[in-house]
Amino acid sequence: MAMLKSRTLVSKEILICISFLLLNTILLYNLIGGYMWNDRLRKILSDDKIELLKNSKVLILGIGGVGGGALEALARIGIGTIILVDKDKVDVTNLNRQIISLRNNIGKSKVLVAKERVLNINPDCNVICIEEFINPDNVDLLFKHEPDFIIDCCDTVTTKIELIKKCLIRSTRFISCMGTGNKFHPELLEITDIKNTSYDPLARIIRNKFKDEKKKIMVVYSKEKSVHIKDRTPGSTSMVPPVAGFMCASYVINSILEV
Repeated sequence: MAMLKSRTLVSKEILICISFLLLNTILLYNLIGGYMWNDRLRKILSDDKIELLKNSKVLILGIGGVGGGALEALARIGIGTIILVDKDKVDVTNLNRQIISLRNNIGKSKVLVAKERVLNINPDCNVICIEEFINPDNVDLLFKHEPDFIIDCCDTVTTKIELIKKCLIRSTRFISCMGTGNKFHPELLEITDIKNTSYDPLARIIRNKFKDEKKKIMVVYSKEKSVHIKDRTPGSTSMVPPVAGFMCASYVINSILEV
């Protein structure tokens, strides 16, 4: 009888150990991809569409408030190659609106911080970093890796104009973000042709520059009138720039998927 009880206890201990090992195996399996990290996306997209995203190459010019939002959406949807272009380092003034900016990465290269973030989401993403300040004279650098789409989040007007010109000439698909500073209402942002914009001072400059252009120039802009401030450096909120970035990314993603 004692021997039977002993065997029963041993059997229970073995079962507990096996159960523990199975549980840990399942957890590990899930962590390393037993369940796809993009399983929720796969519920609404076919394997062909997932592959289409994986084979797409998107460049983001400017990894700030707008560019960071765009990057987040591209990384989490599974874009296969993301090209990051920015010369800046993370600054304490970025904390209020830039999704990649944290106190523990102040002073670090924005593109390298952004790359690390992307790979923590999708380790299979091919992230290319270009740590350069882009101006009208070196815009051609953006086409070196032959992106399928360019998201323009830069805030230098002359660079913006030159990039749009080059994209039109090369028939490279793109979307350009207009001003997001001094604004409070992300719900007033919209995606439209530059010809349909109003209120936005930056959009007015671009609109006038390309008034004779027959091709569409798609932009994200806001109908909201900017808050007037005396400082030349615009103010910003945590809401408007990232939402503008997500909208830029949504235009790119939906264009690729044709949905």
